[in-house]
Amino acid sequence: MNEAIMIAAKAIGAGLCMGIGAIGPAIGEGNAVGKALEGMARQPEAAGNLRTNMILGCAITETTGIYSLVIALLILFAL
Repeated sequence: MNEAIMIAAKAIGAGLCMGIGAIGPAIGEGNAVGKALEGMARQPEAAGNLRTNMILGCAITETTGIYSLVIALLILFAL
């Protein structure tokens, strides 16, 4: 019985970790892309620079989601 409770707690913990850990990158990337598109619409000549900075920012933001995935996998399989 205790083992079943531990398995259920691991699954819930990993799910919460991924759910909460994915909210931040999603909001951040959405804001970054939206603002970059606004900037491209206002100044089309700066589109290349804005696109490069946006992609770099999205890559950095996505690391938070990857970290939460690693923690969720550790919770599931290492504990």
